[in-house]
Amino acid sequence: MSERSALVELAGFIGRSPLASPDPTVRNKALSGMTERMLPRQRRSVGDLLAVVMTLSARTRRMAQEPTQVEIDVFAPGGKRAVRLTLGE
Repeated sequence: MSERSALVELAGFIGRSPLASPDPTVRNKALSGMTERMLPRQRRSVGDLLAVVMTLSARTRRMAQEPTQVEIDVFAPGGKRAVRLTLGE
């Protein structure tokens, strides 16, 4: 009898956590609040900030460049193509 009442109670369960919200902004806010509380507070040094700036500028520079094309030819001992590889377009 108690098993049945527990199942009925579980079937009527409604999630009230912000993580169960259909709105992605509410879910993201709840997740960021949880992770902020878990991470230790630390001050960043000048070297850390400079490394972040250099990383972001390198990423921006790579994104502005033309895509690279690489051709790979692999042949079987009989002379026929052994591999057909398609990436991207």
